[in-house]
Amino acid sequence: WDPAAVAWANLTDRIQDTGWSFLELATSEKYNDSLQAYAAGLAEAAVSEQLIYMHWMNTMVGYCGPFKYQPDYCEKLKSYIETNLAWMEEQMEKGEDPEYWYQVRLALLQLKGLEDGYNRRVAFPTGRFSIAPFGFLLFQLSGDLEDLESALNRTESEHMLGSGSCSALLKLLPGNQELLVSHDTWSTYQSMLRVIKKYTLPFRTSAHSDDMISGHIQTFSSYPGTIFSGDDFYILSSGLVTLETTIGNSNAALWKYIHPEGSVLEWLRNIVANRLARSGAEWAAIFQQFNSGTYNNQWMIVDYNTFLPGKAGLQQGVLTVLEQIPGLVAVADKTEELYQKGYWASYNVPYFEQIFNASGQLELVKKYGDWFTYDKSPRAQIFRRNQTLVQDLDSMIRLMRFNDFLKDPLSHCQGCDPPQNAENAIAARSDLNPANGTYPFAALRQRSHGGTDMKITSYAMAKGYGLIAASGPTWDDVPPFQWSTSPYSNLLHMGHPDLWKFPPIKIWWD
Repeated sequence: WDPAAVAWANLTDRIQDTGWSFLELATSEKYNDSLQAYAAGLAEAAVSEQLIYMHWMNTMVGYCGPFKYQPDYCEKLKSYIETNLAWMEEQMEKGEDPEYWYQVRLALLQLKGLEDGYNRRVAFPTGRFSIAPFGFLLFQLSGDLEDLESALNRTESEHMLGSGSCSALLKLLPGNQELLVSHDTWSTYQSMLRVIKKYTLPFRTSAHSDDMISGHIQTFSSYPGTIFSGDDFYILSSGLVTLETTIGNSNAALWKYIHPEGSVLEWLRNIVANRLARSGAEWAAIFQQFNSGTYNNQWMIVDYNTFLPGKAGLQQGVLTVLEQIPGLVAVADKTEELYQKGYWASYNVPYFEQIFNASGQLELVKKYGDWFTYDKSPRAQIFRRNQTLVQDLDSMIRLMRFNDFLKDPLSHCQGCDPPQNAENAIAARSDLNPANGTYPFAALRQRSHGGTDMKITSYAMAKGYGLIAASGPTWDDVPPFQWSTSPYSNLLHMGHPDLWKFPPIKIWWD
């Protein structure tokens, strides 16, 4: 077989002038799905090899690696991953729920192709195949690792109390003329080598079906070496747009629900749901199976098939919200609330009371106050106040990039010195907090962390997989981030621009 005939990829690197690179990847439906999946990985590796190398060096090189080895934790992690992969292999061979396990297998084959292509040892696996526990699987696991580190007692865990990741907003424009969906990733600044990907993977729903998966075309914000978004912002051929913000878990008693057998890690459940689901309810049903209790998020599934622009009355199924913690998943149709309030905001705090209580948030509220509540946390209040100003795409982008922490009373932080805090904004800029300040908990300190992008789409744009995207920390009302003048100039940031001052760009595909 000729891999080039099965899959092709094209990478346009515009990182130095826009902050983004763009990858288009497609496979030919004339070939069987396993070949397509493996070749898709090979093709992506071939065009993004340099970016993958730099991103690995910037973000992952020391993880359970030769220099910062934590033998206890790393052995436990390796054992968890190997046991989990072996259990999934058993499920694939059993033949139960063939659609689900077929998509899991294709995702793992794609990852195998990516790693083989990068290592230049191409050999299409027939039958069983192995995934290296500490290879490119680590790129896929970045979210799952946040919880595995806690569950497996990593002593030098990167996770810090209150550390947010992501802001999201769904906004109905006046008269319900348009429904805008937007997401800001919050992450470490070393992770800012970015790729917007468009995958066209015409896979079948199962080995014995001729039906194509409904999510065969996907556009998403992503990273080198990662075969899903990771930020989690997807525009899908099914008519769904899916996105999340992390809620985490602060209740140590729940870690007992994390087992390598009987669970599928979040990155894979996410891929399977995005490929197979045709509605919000279906997405939630697929995703909540085999809950791993890792990468615990609030998911929003927007179904543009059911949204009627300009229609006054309520439609069903426009918005489905799902929250996951170890041992528990809650799901509800939140269309009515979206239409009543005109918006839905998401900012790393659980919405469902049972999830809020079970995940240990109540204890945090008792200890630290309103900052950890659903309705009085800084971003809850900023979204509530500022969403009324959104009339169009431009005003929505301004809100998603909003950080005026020195002047905004809602960025005030009780118990902080200085009192105004750059974490308390829609697009955080924790690098701007003084190193010598005093802060009640770790997330409010100075760190190389903040809102690292903004993506937005709409009913009209999503039809053509279009979006508007801005890369890098916000610079609307604060100075732009610059590596050389920041306190973090010594951190590895290969391939990054020095000055991050990029305007939003419109992305559409030919």
